[in-house]
Amino acid sequence: MEMNPSNLLATNPSSPSNLLCPFLSPSTHLHLSSAHIRRRRRYKIFTIRSVSDPSTAAVKQDVFGGKRELTGVPSLVDAMSPPVRIASSALIVAAAVAAGYGLGSRFGGSRNAGFGGAVAIGAAGAGAAYALNSCVPEVAAANLHNYVVGCDDPKAVKKEDIEAIANKYGVSKQNEAFTAELCDIYCRYVSAVLPPGSEDLKGNEVETIIQFKNSLGIDDPEAASMHMEIGRRIFRQRLETGDRDADLEQRRAFQKLIYVSNLVFGEAAGFLLPWKRVFKVTDSQVEVAVRDSAQRLYGFKLDSISQDIDVSQLVSLREAQLLYRLSDELAADMFRDHTRKLVEQNISAAITVLKSRSRAVQPVIEELDKILAFNNLLISLKNHPDASRFARGVGPVTLIGGEYDGDRKMDDLKLLYRAYLTDALAGGLMEENKLAALNQLRNIFGLGRRESESIGLEVTSQAYRRRLQKAVSSGDLAAADSKAAYLQNLCEELHLDPERAVQIHEEIYRKKLQQLVADKGELSDEDVKTLEQIQIMFCIPKQTVEAAHADICGTLFEKVVKEAIAAGVDGYDAEIKKSVRKAAFGLRLTRDVAISIASKAVRKIFVSYIQRARAAGSRTESAKELKKMIAFNNLVVTQLVTDIKGESADTPPEEPETKEEEEQPEIDEEEEWESLQSLRKARPTKSSLGKSSQKEINLRDDLPERDRADLYKTYLMFCLTGEVTRIPFGAQITTKKDDSEYVLLNQLGGILGLDDKEIVEVHRSLAEQAFRQEAEVILADGQLTKARIEQLNELQKNVGLPPQYGQKIIKSITTSKLSAALETAAGRGRLSIKEIRELKENGVDVDNMVSGSLRENLFKKTVDDIFSSGTGEFDEEEVFQKIPKDLNIDLDKAKGVIHELARVRLSNALVQAVALLRQRDHVGVVNSLNDLLACDKAVPSTPLSWEVPEELADLFLVYLKSNPAAEKLARVQYLLNISDSTAEALRGMKDRGGPQNGVAEEEFVF
Repeated sequence: MEMNPSNLLATNPSSPSNLLCPFLSPSTHLHLSSAHIRRRRRYKIFTIRSVSDPSTAAVKQDVFGGKRELTGVPSLVDAMSPPVRIASSALIVAAAVAAGYGLGSRFGGSRNAGFGGAVAIGAAGAGAAYALNSCVPEVAAANLHNYVVGCDDPKAVKKEDIEAIANKYGVSKQNEAFTAELCDIYCRYVSAVLPPGSEDLKGNEVETIIQFKNSLGIDDPEAASMHMEIGRRIFRQRLETGDRDADLEQRRAFQKLIYVSNLVFGEAAGFLLPWKRVFKVTDSQVEVAVRDSAQRLYGFKLDSISQDIDVSQLVSLREAQLLYRLSDELAADMFRDHTRKLVEQNISAAITVLKSRSRAVQPVIEELDKILAFNNLLISLKNHPDASRFARGVGPVTLIGGEYDGDRKMDDLKLLYRAYLTDALAGGLMEENKLAALNQLRNIFGLGRRESESIGLEVTSQAYRRRLQKAVSSGDLAAADSKAAYLQNLCEELHLDPERAVQIHEEIYRKKLQQLVADKGELSDEDVKTLEQIQIMFCIPKQTVEAAHADICGTLFEKVVKEAIAAGVDGYDAEIKKSVRKAAFGLRLTRDVAISIASKAVRKIFVSYIQRARAAGSRTESAKELKKMIAFNNLVVTQLVTDIKGESADTPPEEPETKEEEEQPEIDEEEEWESLQSLRKARPTKSSLGKSSQKEINLRDDLPERDRADLYKTYLMFCLTGEVTRIPFGAQITTKKDDSEYVLLNQLGGILGLDDKEIVEVHRSLAEQAFRQEAEVILADGQLTKARIEQLNELQKNVGLPPQYGQKIIKSITTSKLSAALETAAGRGRLSIKEIRELKENGVDVDNMVSGSLRENLFKKTVDDIFSSGTGEFDEEEVFQKIPKDLNIDLDKAKGVIHELARVRLSNALVQAVALLRQRDHVGVVNSLNDLLACDKAVPSTPLSWEVPEELADLFLVYLKSNPAAEKLARVQYLLNISDSTAEALRGMKDRGGPQNGVAEEEFVF
């Protein structure tokens, strides 16, 4: 039967698979010696323990059985001393020999018969003597047994007494029978000392067994075999039992046996106790058994520890830990768990009281003080000079891993923390010791910084409010010389953040303001005085006061403004005006705040008009919606702003003050207004100033600049084109408007929040758009003639566009046309470097009009033309510097292009010259050799080679007859690799005459 080795020492009764383990397998073969087999037949293992004293591992007297009675020969042997027994044995043998000799002589009649009788009877006597001595070990074992049974307490057994028994009977302790009795006694005792499976170890079993083993004087191998025998006993019981609980008890008994046995034999347990070989137990399972048993024993020791722990108890725990062979890590964890459980008891008691109907605070504080006192005690013991002798794990208490380590219980811990903090501030002062206690309590409870600060801020704020109320009611705050110093002192006493105190002051001011406004709907002079006193006492800044008034009083004022706006154009009567003026001045709002509040409501109406204008199907419909918005602004919003300011409707608006330094920048704007015809009509005049509408409330911050400009442009187009009415059959009728529409246009600009610069830009862009459309038609071919210039000037005047902008558009059109023409000419190769220079001299931006690739192609073409001109001239400055600069080409890149073209052209020029020579084209030969010289000037070359050297001489002769310059001739001679002697011979041939210039057939020397 194969079982899972991991279940050998498991103690979980819930899993049926754990009830069996390999060491219970009936197929396990236990190989024992014959001596052990014989001894095992005599052993009886008893499990009867004394329960009279649970703190000691005492056993009953009947554990070892009753005394043994000796009868017959053993009783006779027991009565003899060893000398007497030896003498008696010798006497018996001698008497038997003598008797045999006498009988043999008498009945045999001869001496030989006498000897035969002596031998026979002597042998019988020897047998009797042997029988007498052979029962000595048994008698010694029986006396040993009776000795142990006769002791009232097994601890009274002495090693000297046992040795005396062995010496009395002349037997050795190594004698098989005597050793077997010792093993039987030891086995019975160990079985009685070990508690049953349902009971736990008491902690002194190991010491008791070791003491009894030493008293018996039994050797460790023999004692270890008894421990293994007890294990086999448990093995058999687990095989026989069918009860689940009984199986669990046997498993726990086996664990305790392993633990106690390992401690009894110490380091020798590894080879004296073959658990793994005999019972198929792994080393890890043995370690688990030892660990679990040690933890149970140490746990029993910890149960006696309370919150009044002292140094002696910690030392005792450390000694117990070492005795139980428990690791420091496990011991520290167990100690921390125990201290946590002690603290959890206090927490549970405090929470029970706090949640009860009585809600008594004092018992809760007492429990929390116990926790803090216990925590301080542990911290002091941790820092004790002899802390190394103390139990491991001594330190601050923590709730991690316990009942209150979770989000569910965190709310209860917060309640306790709040209760302790509230009690600490009950006297209106936060003491330093209480502050330290709160920090410890926060660490014990595991509260985060934010959580504790939130609770502390709330509780401290309440205490601060109570102190403020007391200071105000008693007059201490009003009488203080420095209100700020008084309030700062309160914050320091309560350990309150001054910023939070400022918030509390603002809340008090706001609450008072709400109360006054709610009662009367406005603020009287007495109310204002009261608020000023609160502001002074609590040192509230002016900005905070204004913000509070804008928020609280502004809500009421906003309601009045919305009612006035809802009345519409026809409903804004005297009653509405009166309510607006009363709200604006009765609520003590500043002009800017009141205008800001009204602006929010008005701008929402403006935006609704804008949305309808955008959704309109035509420009005329959009213009109508914009006109409604302008009318609403003139008749309602303008009057509303006037009432808020407290001005008369007939009072003209105030002229903004101008400064001398601002007059100069406005000159350009004046010119702009005068240059555009539509601008002149839309510009406000002195006659329209009295009827102007408000511009303080506008949509500048509500709409993007582009959207505002588009809306303005829409109405401007309406002013320019008039109202368009569609009639059947697709026709339309345009009704022109007078210049009064431009006045509305100017008012629309104010509503949209457009400044003069933006308005001018809209008018100019519209004029530019119209001018550009007509000018592109006129300048379709890009040619600007005198007639066309006059036509464009007339067009510019008609659209009202300033001349400088018209010229800019004309230049843009002609430039774009010219750019296209240049691109085409460069692409087709019809553009030369000379023309490029002429265009640049005339101010044409060739670099932007002609792409870089086309300019590079033009450069290559220009250089190639130089190399193929047939003149032999090459201006390095012109080619390497001026031409790349004119074409805006990188000099290094241009140099690389020149070198590449020169190398290619150099070899091609020689081939071309030979070909022309064979064709008798002497002029072409001279031109090709000149091209060769030009390429050589760009990239100096080495002498050239040719398959037919005679043809090179012919080339030189032809070039010689063209009367070139001496410098060119010498370079051609070098390039064609003509020696000086050959050159002289060729010159002589030229001097003797011959055909010239290819007029007649030439006869060559070679």
